[in-house]
Amino acid sequence: MKCVTAIDQGTQSTRVFIFDQDAQPVASHQEQFKQVYPKAGWCEHDPLLIWGSVQRCITAAVAAAEAAAGCAIEVVAVGITNQRETTVLWSRSTGQPLHNAIVWHDNRTSELCRAWEASLPGGKQAFRAVTGLPVSTYFSAYKFQWMRQHVPAVAAAVENGDAMFGTVDSWLIYCLTGGLDGGVHVTDVTNASRTNLMELASLAWHGPTLELFGAPPAMMPRIASNAEVYGRVAAGPLAGVPIAGCLGDQMAALLGQRAAPGEAKNTYGTGCFMLLNTGPSLTPSSHGLLTTLAHQLGPAAAPCYALEGSVAVAGLGVSWLRDNLRLLDSADDSGPIAASVPDTGGVYFVPAFSGLLAPHWQEDARGALLGMTGAAGQAAAAAAAA
Repeated sequence: MKCVTAIDQGTQSTRVFIFDQDAQPVASHQEQFKQVYPKAGWCEHDPLLIWGSVQRCITAAVAAAEAAAGCAIEVVAVGITNQRETTVLWSRSTGQPLHNAIVWHDNRTSELCRAWEASLPGGKQAFRAVTGLPVSTYFSAYKFQWMRQHVPAVAAAVENGDAMFGTVDSWLIYCLTGGLDGGVHVTDVTNASRTNLMELASLAWHGPTLELFGAPPAMMPRIASNAEVYGRVAAGPLAGVPIAGCLGDQMAALLGQRAAPGEAKNTYGTGCFMLLNTGPSLTPSSHGLLTTLAHQLGPAAAPCYALEGSVAVAGLGVSWLRDNLRLLDSADDSGPIAASVPDTGGVYFVPAFSGLLAPHWQEDARGALLGMTGAAGQAAAAAAAA
């Protein structure tokens, strides 16, 4: 039976799906992994832990698919979708990470961003015309700059040409295609568009911006379209299978929902993201949205662009109620508990754990649970989060 495999590497878990020729799911496997919180507002992931979770999920999903089919399966292609902006630096000579990945909602670069705003003509909007993005802790360039300034191993590797930069898609493709033994260093246009280092109009790294951030071009992955063969899996159950598609998670959702130009999708995961397909038009926003890539379906294909409204905390707020306040035994409990009351009873939950993204882009905002009375309890908090 011929199948395709989809790797969904998210902020809190990794999932691998096996689909048949009719695009029906045959099997899947999911694994959560550790979130690292060194300080308040900081969040890191261990890149090796992410890679290990992908390997285990592939093995388990393929085994489950073969058990369900009652025969061996033939995987003909692999696609990847991933948490965006999360930034990985690794060594060209060892293939090992130089530091934990800094996660997209981490806000350690707040001071750095304020310094950029103060020093650049145009302030917070200085890069909008080139990258479509405001100055914000959200984007990869600032995370790279923080690592270069604060992690000696990163600074030395950048200086001597040993550093390799990437978002999670780049790291996974590198590992899947052999790592130190011939691993491919590539990213796709949607993930590249979230670094604040790619020019939206040309779909290429923007030289002046790279120079401004101290990012050597040799450190950067090749930018490819969303639909082409990047390389082949080097080992494991999928050895020899081409990796033939890659999109950032929210762009993958937009494409998967088949949103045509003028249509939008809203998805709820760790965060909440609205994307509107604007077709071939690069559309600036006057209301705090991002101008970004939607997709480019082949090296010779014209790109489609999008407007995006990004909210950092959605499902992550439910996880916080579970893990930090211990109000829930599991995230699945939040829906029934919230539904057990007619409304929130005047309780409001503002989950600005790492500032506010669209449309405010206010890094120093902090979360609040408001309107509490003696009658408020677990159900009101769950309803407010929902």
